Amino acid sequence: MATNASQKAPASESDRKPAAKPLDMKFEIVVIPVSDVDRAKEFYTRLGWRLDADYAHENDFRVIQFTPPGSGCSVIFGKNVSGAAPGSAKGLYLIVSDIEAARKELLDRGIAVSEIFHSGGGGFEGPDEPYLFGRTRVSGPDPNRGSYRSFVSFDDPDGNGWLLQELTTRLPGRIDSNVTSFASVGDLAGSLRRAAAAHGKHEERNGGQHDENWPDWYAEYMVREQTGQPLPE
Repeated sequence: MATNASQKAPASESDRKPAAKPLDMKFEIVVIPVSDVDRAKEFYTRLGWRLDADYAHENDFRVIQFTPPGSGCSVIFGKNVSGAAPGSAKGLYLIVSDIEAARKELLDRGIAVSEIFHSGGGGFEGPDEPYLFGRTRVSGPDPNRGSYRSFVSFDDPDGNGWLLQELTTRLPGRIDSNVTSFASVGDLAGSLRRAAAAHGKHEERNGGQHDENWPDWYAEYMVREQTGQPLPE
C-alpha cells in the first residue's frame, strides 16, 4: 500500500534504543514574526546585535538574521519566513550577568524597557503579564540578588516580548562541569567583580591580611560559581 511521504513510520525497537552518547543538538535559531521587516531591522540594529545576514529573493522572500552579543543562538525574521501572527512571540529570554547595567545600556540605546522587577510569590494569579515566576511583578531586583530572580522586559515594534534575566550562578547539572567559559568580556568582568567582592570578605575573616594566593582563590571562585558548586569561604 502506498503511503504519504509526510507520514512518519513507527520507530523500530532498534530506533528506540538510546545511543551510548547523545549527538550534539545545538539550538541555533528563533524565528520572530514581524509585520514590517525594515522597521524590525532598525530596532534590532539599535539593540546592538550583530547583523549576520540580509538576503532577499526577488519580491517574495527576505530573511534577516541577528545575533545578540555573547549568544550562541540567533534570531531571524523577514518576509515569508513564518506563518505566525506578527508580535505573537512571547517569553524570549536573554541572560545577563548584571541586570542594572543591562537595563541602562538598553535605555542608552533608546529602547523602552520596564523597571527591574522580581517575583511577588503570588503564583499565577495576578494582574501582570505571565513570566517564569508567575503573574505578579514586584518593583526592584530580588532582595537577595539571587541568580535567576531579577528581570527586565521590553517589546519590539510588533510586540514580540523579550525579558532580561540576571543569572550569575547556574543550578547544578545545567552546565558542563568540566568546561568553564565566558561568552563575552562583560560576563568575564562581572565574574571578576563578584570574585573580588567575595575575596575581600575572605581577607576580612582572616584578620585583614593580604592573600598572596588571591589569583588561585579568584580562579576557584569563578569556576565554582559558573558550575554551581559551593563557593569558597
